[in-house]
Amino acid sequence: MTPVNILIVDDREENIIALEALLARDDIRMFSTTSPNEALKIAWESQIAIALIDVQMPGMDGFELVEMLKSNPRTKDIMIIFVTALSKETKYVVKGLDMGAIDYLYKPLDPYITSAKVDSFIQLARYQADMKQKNEDLQNYALVIKNSADIICTVDAQNLAIQTINPAVEKILGFKAEDMIGKSIIDRVIKPEQVAFKNKLGTIIKDNISFTTFEFQFSTFDKSAIWVECRAAYRNKTIFFNISDISPTKSYQLQLIKSKEAAEYGKRIKEAFLANMSHELRTPISGIIGLIDILKETTITEQQSGMLNLLETSSQSLLGVINDVLDISKMEAGKFSIVRTPNNLYDLLNALYSLLKFKADKKGIEFFLEIDPEVPKYIMVDSLRLNQVLMNLLSNAINFTDRGFVRLKTSLIKNHTDKVKLKFIVEDSGIGIPANRLSTIFDSFEQAEETTTNKYGGTGLGLTIVKNLIELKGGELNVSSRPGKGSVFSFTNWYHVVEKPKKDASVQPDKTLTSFNKVRILVAEDNLVNQFMISKMLKGWDADIEIVENGRKALENLRDHDYDIILMDTHMPELNGYDTAKSIRIDFDEPKRSIPIISLSAAAFDHEQNQAIAAGMNDVLSKPFQPYQLHEKIKKLLDSETTKKPA
Repeated sequence: MTPVNILIVDDREENIIALEALLARDDIRMFSTTSPNEALKIAWESQIAIALIDVQMPGMDGFELVEMLKSNPRTKDIMIIFVTALSKETKYVVKGLDMGAIDYLYKPLDPYITSAKVDSFIQLARYQADMKQKNEDLQNYALVIKNSADIICTVDAQNLAIQTINPAVEKILGFKAEDMIGKSIIDRVIKPEQVAFKNKLGTIIKDNISFTTFEFQFSTFDKSAIWVECRAAYRNKTIFFNISDISPTKSYQLQLIKSKEAAEYGKRIKEAFLANMSHELRTPISGIIGLIDILKETTITEQQSGMLNLLETSSQSLLGVINDVLDISKMEAGKFSIVRTPNNLYDLLNALYSLLKFKADKKGIEFFLEIDPEVPKYIMVDSLRLNQVLMNLLSNAINFTDRGFVRLKTSLIKNHTDKVKLKFIVEDSGIGIPANRLSTIFDSFEQAEETTTNKYGGTGLGLTIVKNLIELKGGELNVSSRPGKGSVFSFTNWYHVVEKPKKDASVQPDKTLTSFNKVRILVAEDNLVNQFMISKMLKGWDADIEIVENGRKALENLRDHDYDIILMDTHMPELNGYDTAKSIRIDFDEPKRSIPIISLSAAAFDHEQNQAIAAGMNDVLSKPFQPYQLHEKIKKLLDSETTKKPA
């Protein structure tokens, strides 16, 4: 508690001592003097709340001292108590009160009366100080409200009329503050939202909500609408509002929403286009590759065999380009996943070396494989993606090297408990890359020179995929090059070291596939080439087949005939494979409802394959596929159905 300052003025020292002894307490601070002039100085320098002043003093009496105190704005509020031994006649009392005194104490002082009076005036002084502070606070708040950029107003909770409002209303809504007094705040809300705004205020009043925030549109003087945020507090039948103009923020939010919707729409369009493109391109390629496999099983001449091999190479090359485009799209969409499994790194690198050695020998360049002996044999790695990265880098190196060498080197950089950091280096003595093109070679469809495509071919997608794959795997890719001298691509990554994995017991490709004698298979496929290819495969396995070109006919055939399994394309006219499978699972009775269905789809996206399973299909086989893959899936489902049937 802040002490109250009390000034004692008396020309006799012993009177001062007596008063100080009488009034001594912790919640007051006493100043005393025998000189009226000194008293003026003390009152000026210290915030004196109460002054006990003797009337009769030499040089300047108490009345003169009080007159001077009351004439100064800084000391005029001091509460004066005269202490006197003069007569108690009315004229002296009136004179003192006229001078500004609030009471008298008569000598000799009664200690009880003196203490009681001074105590009451101390309480009064505290009250006055508190009121003064509150008035200052109110003035400060009033200044803040007056200059606030937000509309601040009070509203009568009974009729919702505006009681007070600050000048900001003119800047925000265009109305003068004085014209708003007494008007309903509901009138400021745009008409379509007035009922909702009134209901909102009704809820605030009914539930006695102390504070809440909500957004509405207000109408301005020129009849335009702006978004505002209302912060409302309810107390004593009055609603206190702080209203901010949030139109710029709302406009920005709406633009963001539109941009987001446009981006999502574009993304959906892109995914739909890529899915359709994948289907439309992979479907005929699947047919071509399938026909090549069928033709190879027939009696052909050596020349025809060579032509088929060229046709197969071309088909696989085109399929590779399509897969590259789809891989980049998956990466951009964040739907590309890395699956690490235990693998023999040495076998993987040697297989890659053997595969590309023929190509290097054909160009007359040397191809080296160097593996640091400290590199562990078995690691956790996505072998498919590591193979894809190295295949791209090595194929580029061989492709762009006309003489000299290509080297694949693998070395151990760090060893930490069960983890190792490996570095893969692909070095060549080829044409090299200009310094000003090094920063762009990883962009989609970019190549080192504009003439590169004409001379060496390629789409410019390989390095884009390499960079994205390495970064997805948590690695780091570096490149250095000198035109005419060659290039060095390297990347590093951490791998977990594992024990030798158990032998994979999965079915390997087998030229001799078991017969499907007396197995009735319904094939729903709209592409004539694929119809022919699948028909040849299934008849080669002695299966009894029926082929339809859309989902509607598949349903009709299933109603009229019994089948053991259905092979279903997903993209078909009239009724697609997804809806056909759903109809079978919902509309048919057992056992037809549970007939095994394999999706034969050219879809390359995971969500399409998941959609097939969600529609009720039992398995998915992506086109193009090898005959043994289809045979394996059919056999697996048929065996599963056999085990379900009671003996």
